[in-house]
Amino acid sequence: MGIVGAYRLRLRRRRLHLRAWLKRREMTAVVNRTGAIRGDSILLLSTLRNERVRLPYFLRYYRDLGVNHFLIVDNGSDDGSREYLQQQSDVSLWVATGSYKASRFGMDWITALQRKYCHGHWTLVVDPDEFLVYPFCETRPLRALTDWLETSGIRSFSAMLLDMYPKGPMDAQPYREGQDPFEIAQWFDSANYSVKRNPGDGNLWVQGGPRARVFFRDRPKAAPALNKIPLVKWHRAYAYASSTHMLLPRGLNLTYDEWGGEKASGCLLHAKFLDTFAAKADEELERGQHYANSAEYRAYRDGLKTHPDLWCKWSEKYINWRQLEILGLMSKGNWA
Repeated sequence: MGIVGAYRLRLRRRRLHLRAWLKRREMTAVVNRTGAIRGDSILLLSTLRNERVRLPYFLRYYRDLGVNHFLIVDNGSDDGSREYLQQQSDVSLWVATGSYKASRFGMDWITALQRKYCHGHWTLVVDPDEFLVYPFCETRPLRALTDWLETSGIRSFSAMLLDMYPKGPMDAQPYREGQDPFEIAQWFDSANYSVKRNPGDGNLWVQGGPRARVFFRDRPKAAPALNKIPLVKWHRAYAYASSTHMLLPRGLNLTYDEWGGEKASGCLLHAKFLDTFAAKADEELERGQHYANSAEYRAYRDGLKTHPDLWCKWSEKYINWRQLEILGLMSKGNWA
């Protein structure tokens, strides 16, 4: 990349920081426990709205994995999410009254918190329906992964978003608060993915899975991106440029080996497709706060009418991370 291109990326990053500085005014601290953050704490950030039923398992999963503190932005929940999070001793909570869409779908708020609280910390950014799995995750805590990444000089860790779904109609098995969602959403597409390199930002662009197969089968290029870089050793100069799909500086996006080898990577098991999904899709479609005037949720609403069941004869039942490695959906690289 030439001098002009590098300057443009640097200017783009500064604009993102400026947006975050301005948008921070939309956030009000409900409870700020960041004084408990230690120098080696692993942090998790998330923006949410009306996710009360998911929160107990979400927090327990990441606590068990090794997250030390949660920084949560609530964008107008009215289902008890805010009250529940206030009671959690390892959660710092802000409410944001501004537009989710106008805040780059919550990323301006997240960036503001990252710049203030996350410098020098391994930081995980996920949604309440995303659950990180990585090599040896059943026996090695998240700190073992971050220690190895740091020793190896790796600053960012990628994870493919893997859509999980039940066998049968989504509303056939009610999800209970605190339940492991993958007791219901046990299945995934083992193939049907396209991967291409984004020459401008250097990241991989991944699409496919059940959403492309069912909801975007006539427009596969419009299907949601599945590539994410959720785990980063954060520096206040960094910024997510498009959700967690890409970062600036662009070197953080090179989470794959360009010379034919394999770098370690994980998967984010995506528990979107439960019995709560139809109501959530209707709510988000009415709000119109998502990308392209919520076109994705419009596709979900229309698709559910004719395809309430995402399962097909090629669906595979989830076992563990080793299964995903064998299928080429994640890699342990040289982490032995």
